[in-house]
Amino acid sequence: MLVEVIPYVPQFYVDIPNLAKVGTAWNGVDRVLYDIVNRFSIPQRKALEFGVQGGYSTSALAHVFAEVIGIDTFIGDEHAGYHPDEFAEVSARMKSWPNVVLHQARYQDWIKFDTADYDLIHVDIVHTYTDTYQAGYWACNHSPVVIFHDTIAFPEVMYAVTELAKDTQRTFYNYGKCENSQHGLGILVQQS
Repeated sequence: MLVEVIPYVPQFYVDIPNLAKVGTAWNGVDRVLYDIVNRFSIPQRKALEFGVQGGYSTSALAHVFAEVIGIDTFIGDEHAGYHPDEFAEVSARMKSWPNVVLHQARYQDWIKFDTADYDLIHVDIVHTYTDTYQAGYWACNHSPVVIFHDTIAFPEVMYAVTELAKDTQRTFYNYGKCENSQHGLGILVQQS
């Protein structure tokens, strides 16, 4: 079965003020969050994020959702680079968003016990096929809309998201040009 990848063309943009002041590859994605929520009628109660890094995307999600849970090792990975533990630093940075709860954990451990459902899940972890597919498959069973960063920058992420769309029978939208960023954002939407 061939998977149709539908180009995602935002209908409107919203500049979100006061985002975490850190370097990011998420440039432009924050401006389409409200468009995604509107287009797919996503309730704005609870979001989960696998891959917090410095907290930019987490802070953006915190403006859109009442509660955001962020999961990360906070020590980097083979693509982002390894570094000393930044959990305390990122936790301190996130104090400006009291609706954010961070957990220092590997996604592999988190998905073993989390049985909750979420309105939206964001996957931005180590950019391998296996990790993206594993986290994404779990996410597709816990949320009607799952977004994946770096579908353009990492072919393995695009391949994993394409396979997930086929295996979970979801519609695959891809936001290829995120303004100042060419990293890409895959959006898997549960078919009604």
